[in-house]
Amino acid sequence: MDLPGLGTAVNVLTVLVGAGAGVLLGHRIPDRVRDLVMDALGLVTLLIGGLSAVAVTDAALSSYVGSGAPMLIVLAALVVGGIIGATLRLQDRVESLGGALQRRLDRGAGSVERHRFVEGFVAASLVFCTGPLTVLGSLNDGLGNGADQLFLKATLDGFAAIAFAATFGWGVAASAVTILAVQGSLTLAGVLLGDVLPAAHLSAITAVGGLMLIGVSLRLLRIREIAVADLLPGLLVAPLLVQVVGMVR
Repeated sequence: MDLPGLGTAVNVLTVLVGAGAGVLLGHRIPDRVRDLVMDALGLVTLLIGGLSAVAVTDAALSSYVGSGAPMLIVLAALVVGGIIGATLRLQDRVESLGGALQRRLDRGAGSVERHRFVEGFVAASLVFCTGPLTVLGSLNDGLGNGADQLFLKATLDGFAAIAFAATFGWGVAASAVTILAVQGSLTLAGVLLGDVLPAAHLSAITAVGGLMLIGVSLRLLRIREIAVADLLPGLLVAPLLVQVVGMVR
C-alpha cells in the first residue's frame, strides 16, 4: 500500500522537472508528439477509471444496500450531483477563475518578466489544481485506495509543465507550492474520512469517481467535452444515498 501523500510528492517532482525541461527546450517539441502523448495518457486514464468503477460490484456495498441497488445509487449520485454542479455552474466557474485571477494578480506588475512569471504561476496552478483528478486522486490516496490516479496526474502535469514553461518560464515551477497545499489538504481529508466512512460508502465513492475519470479520458482523447467538474458533487451525494438506502432497507 502506497504511503499517503506519496502521489502528491511525485506530482510536485514531475512539475519541477517538467518546468525545468520546458525552460531548456523552449518550442522544440512538435505538436504531433504532444498529441500522441496525450492520447496515450487518455487511454491509461480510461483504464484506471474502468478499474475504479468496478467497485460498484463490491460485496460490502451489495450487502449493505441490496444486490440491485448499487448501480442505481451510482446513477443517482451522478445525476443529482450533476444537477447540483450545473446549477452552481462549477465547470464555468473553474474555467473563468483563471482569467479573473490573472487580471487581479497582473494589476500593477512592474516588469515584463514579473508579468510573465505571475501569468505562468497562475495558469499552471489552475490547470494542475482544479481538475477532477486533483480531487479524486488526492481523496483516494488518503482513503487508502492507492496513488495510481495521482501518479497518472503527475505524468499529465509533467508534460503540461514542459509546454507551459516553454512559454512562461520559471513561474510554472512555482505552482508546485499550490499543488502541495491543495492536494496535501485533500489527501488529509481522505485520511480522516477513511477512519469514519464504512466500506460500503467508500465503494460507492470509488465507483462514482471511476466514472468521472472515464469522463476525463474522453476529454483527453478529444471524443467528448464532458463537464466533469459539474459532476464532482456526486462524490458527496454517493455516500449519503448509500446511508439512506441502507437505513430504509
